This record gives sequence, structure tokens and C-alpha cells, in this order.
Amino acid sequence: MKMNDLKPTWTLARRAERMNPSVIREILKVTERPGIISFAGGLPSPKTFPVTEFEQACAEVLRTDGQAALQYAASEGYAPLREAVAAMLPWNVDASQVLITTGSQQGLDLVAKVLIDADSRILVETPTYLGALQAFTPMEPQVVGVASDAEGVDVDDLARKADGARFFYVLPNFQNPTGRTMSEARRAALVQSAAEHGLPIVEDNPYGDLWFDAPPPAPLTARNPEGMIYLGSFSKVLAPGLRLGYIVAPAAIAPKLLQAKQAADLHSPTFNQRMVAEVLKNGFLGRHVPKIRALYKSQRDAMLAALTRELGDLDVSWNAPDGGMFLWARLPEGLSAIDLLPKAVERGVAFVPGAAFYAEHADPRTLRLSFVTATVEQIDTGVAALGQAIREAIRQ
Repeated sequence: MKMNDLKPTWTLARRAERMNPSVIREILKVTERPGIISFAGGLPSPKTFPVTEFEQACAEVLRTDGQAALQYAASEGYAPLREAVAAMLPWNVDASQVLITTGSQQGLDLVAKVLIDADSRILVETPTYLGALQAFTPMEPQVVGVASDAEGVDVDDLARKADGARFFYVLPNFQNPTGRTMSEARRAALVQSAAEHGLPIVEDNPYGDLWFDAPPPAPLTARNPEGMIYLGSFSKVLAPGLRLGYIVAPAAIAPKLLQAKQAADLHSPTFNQRMVAEVLKNGFLGRHVPKIRALYKSQRDAMLAALTRELGDLDVSWNAPDGGMFLWARLPEGLSAIDLLPKAVERGVAFVPGAAFYAEHADPRTLRLSFVTATVEQIDTGVAALGQAIREAIRQ
């Protein structure tokens, strides 16, 4: 028998069977077609990337300590960067609590590995971030959605479901996918209820600096640091290609997160960490982030105006986010965003159907629109095309 005739038997682990492709990544393939205006991706605008500052930082890092920058390094992360993270957070954080991750997506993966067993129960908002569901699902938990509204999570529903849950995962600021921000009153009630039930909270805050008119209320973690894990990212305020984020964790859980990190990739890219630390010197974010806010606010305003102009006479609802990158819309009764998508693509515009963001009981009428990578002209054209697609779907 020839070697080529011998076929191995690959047996997938149960966790691999539960892995699914990202709906958003699959849609992004469609948007690569010429002429498609995409409101689908959760990508920051490349106009905001500080290329000149990174060019200078790259040269400085290589000049001052190039050999160390290109070498293996500590799993915890580059000490000056960890110190910078600790210093910029609005509560008392020691650098020893900060773990640099390969994007905040890795933070979700580490949390899943450390805190989830098969059949354990975890709680999420309704709807919630698709990437979190992808990170949690291979660990085979029971993922339970908690009722949520425009102010955030329904604390009474959380209290009914809290006992025995491993943690509650939440994005309080300009949430992905809905763009909503949790009110101060709801935050206070949530933290109090979680503490009373002994429920840990995993707070994900990649968008919190991207407010338009006023900053959001203080992070949940600032109110009870020992009961929470906090995830942050440099992707939305510097550049996603760096793949750098961070976890801030209490002493009770930090060592296990570090061990999971060591097993995953030894450490996040040393060179990237040193470049970011260099760029952050002298208060750069304080000068840079307001430019991002101004750009994104103008694009949000353009999309709100276009929606009112093109869809105002239809039974379509949408919100007006106070920051971030997304807004959330709902189609008329009887329509499905999944069914609408190919009709929209035929007219040259793409979005993300909302059903993928639900842990359970998905609303097929919902959809997410990202406004930050399109020009005002593209927003006008794309929303008009979306309106045409909706009108045709209503007539059918």
C-alpha cells in the first residue's frame, strides 16, 4: 500500500465542534467586492491611525534598545506599558494587576479558559458582543441572556439569574452591537446586586474613550475592583493591527490568567508593546483621541440624518449613540435582516444582521450599522440603497 493511500483519522475535540466562523468576518468577504459600501465591519477608521508617531517610535525603539525589543520577554508584558495602563485608569490600579494581551479578544479567551467549565452558567447582555460568544462557546458553558433595554442591563432579571453563575459579561459604554451606554443609576444598581449575589463581573471597555459630547459614567470596576475583571484595548484609540489589549484583574484571579497567557503565546509582541509605550509618552492620547471623537461624531450625525431622510416614513427604528462606532436598527414587522442582506448587497450596501449577537431568543428584525469607515457621501448613498432594499422587501 502506498503512503498516499493511508489516510489519518482526525477526531475533533468537542470544543472544536462548537467553534463557528464569525458571521461578521464572512460578511466582510462580501464587502471586498468593488463598489460595496460597508456598514458591516467593526473596523476603526484608518484615518485615525497615527502613522507618523509610530514611524518615529519605531526608529526610537530600535535605536535605544533594539535587541531587547526583538527578543522574548516577560509574559506579563513590558513594564513601562503596564505602568502607563495603570496610570490612565480612573481608579487605584497597581501595575502588577495589569496583563498585556494580544488584543482584548485574547483577554476574552483567557477569561473563558480560566473561569468556564463545561455546563457552567455564564450571563451576558441581550444582545452582546459576537466575539465574546465565540470565545466562550468552545468551553461548553450554558450562556444565558439577561434582559436589557436602552439604559443597559435589567438588574432585576440579572438578580433572578445570578445565583450559581460564573460571571456576568458586560460592555457598559457604547456597546457592540447596540451602541447603548449604561446609565449611572443602572451601573450603581448592577454593582450592588452583583456584590450581594457574589457574582463576578467581566467588564469589556474598548470604546469608552470614544464619547462625543460627554464622557460616560465611571467604569463598573472602579466601584468594586475586587469583584471584577476589566478588559481594555489599544485597537480603537491607536491601531488594531498592533493587536494589543490588557486585562486588569484582582489578585485572586490574576495568576491564573497569567498562566493561561503563558500557555497561549508566551507573551504579546515585545516590539509592538515598546512602540506603544513610546507613543503614549507626553500625553499623546489626550491630544489624539479628541480628533477621533470629532470624526466619528460627524459620521454618526451624517448617518442619523440619512436614516431620517431615507427611512423616516417607514416603520424602522434606530438609536442615536452617544459615542463609539455603531448604531442599532430594527426593521418593520415581518422582515428579517438576514433575508434583507442579499437584497441590500445587490444595491451596493452591506450591514450585519443582529441575530448573531444574541445568546438566545434572537430578534431577526435587528441589524447593526457601523458609521466610522464610510465617508459622509458614502453614508448618504449607502443608506439610500438600504432604504430601497427595505421598501422592496415590504412590497413582497
